[in-house]
Amino acid sequence: MSDQRPDNSILVKRLLLTVAGMFAFGFALVPLYDVFCEVTGFNGRTSNEAAVYQEVEVDESRTVNVQFITRNAKGIPWKFEPSTKQVKIHPGEVKVVNFLASNPTSSNMVAQAIPSVAPAEASLYLNKVECFCFNQQPLAAGADTEMPMQFYLDPDIPDHINTLTLSYTLYDMTANTSAEQMAQLLKTE
Repeated sequence: MSDQRPDNSILVKRLLLTVAGMFAFGFALVPLYDVFCEVTGFNGRTSNEAAVYQEVEVDESRTVNVQFITRNAKGIPWKFEPSTKQVKIHPGEVKVVNFLASNPTSSNMVAQAIPSVAPAEASLYLNKVECFCFNQQPLAAGADTEMPMQFYLDPDIPDHINTLTLSYTLYDMTANTSAEQMAQLLKTE
C-alpha cells in the first residue's frame, strides 16, 4: 500500500486566484456603486453639475411640494438652514431658494454641502441650475452668508411624486484646505 498524497497545488492556485479576484472586486465596488447611483438616481444622489435650463412648458395643472432639510455633520459649528422650509412648484417652473449659513467661530472655515433627495426616484427629475453645493463654501470668522440654489423639476416627473425632500449635509473641509487656498477662496467670496 503506497502512501500517496494528492497534489493540491492546482487547488491552492485556484483558491489564491479567487481570493485575489474577490479583493479586486471589493475595490471596484465603490466606483461601480457611484456609477450605478448616478445612472439610476438610487440612494437619492443628485448631479454635481449645473443643469442647463431649456425653456419647457410649465405644467400648471400639477403642483409638487419640495421640502428642504439641513444638517451639520459632526464637528462643524455653523448655523445652516434654508430660508424657507418648503415651496410649491409646478413641473418645468424655475425656483430659487436661499440657504443661510453663519460661522460663529473665531476661525475662517470652508464647508461643502452634500445633497440627497427622497424619494430617491425624484433625484432623476430634480435639476439644479445653480447650487452652493457645486463648490466648497468659505466663510470668514463671525460672518454670515446667503447661498442660492436655483432649480426646476422635469415635467416628466411621475404623477405619484407629490412631495420630495431635498436634504443637505454640511461638512467641514477646513483641514483639507491649505492657507493659500483659504486666502484665495475668501478673496473671491
